[in-house]
Amino acid sequence: MPSILAIDAGTTGVTALIVDEQARVIARGYREFPQYFPQEGWVEHDLGEIWSATLHATRAAIAEHGGSDDLVAVGLTNQRETVCLWDRETLGAARRAIVWQDRRTAAMCESLTEDGHADLIHERTGLRLDPYFSGTKYMWIAANEPHIWAGVTAGRTALGTVDSFLVARMSRGVSHLTDATNASRTLLYDLATGDWDERLCALFGVPMEALPEVVPSYGPLARTDPSAFLGLDLPISGIAGDQQAALVGQAGFSRGAAKCTYGTGSFLLVHTGHEPAFSSSGLLTTVALQHPDGSRDFALEGAVFVTGAAVQWLRDGLGLIESAADIEPLASSVPDSGGVVFVPALTGLGAPEWDPTARGLVIGITRGTTRPHLARATLEAIAFEVRDIVDLMAREGHVRLERLAIDGGAAANSLLCQIQADAVRLTVDRSAELQTTGLGAAFLAGLGVGVWSSPSELADTRRSSGLFQPGPFDPALHDRWREAVSRSRRWAT
Repeated sequence: MPSILAIDAGTTGVTALIVDEQARVIARGYREFPQYFPQEGWVEHDLGEIWSATLHATRAAIAEHGGSDDLVAVGLTNQRETVCLWDRETLGAARRAIVWQDRRTAAMCESLTEDGHADLIHERTGLRLDPYFSGTKYMWIAANEPHIWAGVTAGRTALGTVDSFLVARMSRGVSHLTDATNASRTLLYDLATGDWDERLCALFGVPMEALPEVVPSYGPLARTDPSAFLGLDLPISGIAGDQQAALVGQAGFSRGAAKCTYGTGSFLLVHTGHEPAFSSSGLLTTVALQHPDGSRDFALEGAVFVTGAAVQWLRDGLGLIESAADIEPLASSVPDSGGVVFVPALTGLGAPEWDPTARGLVIGITRGTTRPHLARATLEAIAFEVRDIVDLMAREGHVRLERLAIDGGAAANSLLCQIQADAVRLTVDRSAELQTTGLGAAFLAGLGVGVWSSPSELADTRRSSGLFQPGPFDPALHDRWREAVSRSRRWAT
């Protein structure tokens, strides 16, 4: 029976899954990699450490599976918007990757907005002029590190996102490509033409010849070199950005399908069909999938930058918990947050505010405040951030969800799932496989080599691990949250 290797290169670690033709995860491996914070608001990754984590996770999955003889394809999904630069010949990194969470280009975004470029960018890309996306990251490197950018203009240094870098390493430099879902997150891709936009590349000062080729999300895309990638000689037949891959992993192939993934951040995507739908404010228009015949599906997306990362901060920054799993019993030990509100704007705010100058805030502390209250306030913050996106979907996207399908590591927290159901007033349907980003990459790779004949064949593969019905909810709690969000804004000016 054929199996598929899926690599999920996330923001804090790399997961490798092996998936069988019944769409079951039968083996997995994982390796975390470090986060670097050179200055306030800066976030970077070492590309060598990402590659090392990829090799380690893949080895572990293959070892658990008992070998690689039945592997027929590789699927790849990745943290989006993060910019990577590497030497075309040696494949070594020219500098650390600048991560999607990085806020260093906030002043550049303000300047471009003042110069009147925001409308053009939104019209062509469906995105906002925000440090979140790739374009201004490239612009910053060109302006501040000319010795590095000289390699780009000379043709020695390649540009791309994490998927492009990993394909280059896996193919030993033969392939330089990205799929349409990742390309659509860069501020350089035109939704109308389905390719890099010459005017936008000129605006951000990015040489088009340094960018990867834009390819479909599944099909015969590239091939691994066994001398570079653990002796494996396999087609790379599926690629998608992590949030689009999660929508695929939830079998969200048709208009109206929606999912919310709780990872480092939280991202709510709604499939809008074969034509892009635009929001006047707050929501992003993105490519959900490009098929081998060139046709594309689109989605509206609400992006929350910090959710799971807030739990990680409680663990690593404050030492309030020893592991992420500890937050559920700690938060369950109190009936509510005791009036404490936590706004986890640790890297600014995404939708609906889009304020890169917002900063984290904890308010409502009294002498009676304890560790459990802060833990509970963190879970409430995650739920309220997602509720704001659901409200925005209804208001701006004219999309009213019947239920909320969820996945991601934090979805294992049943208390969070119940608080989420209470906050959004919807049934929350938790996927049986929480790693739906990797599962989606496997689905795409399988479609690319014919393990499954069509997306419709995968429609019945989704399984649930729990339904959470909305219980009593005091609307004043959300009103208090919105007031706290307003107080966190424009802090870093």
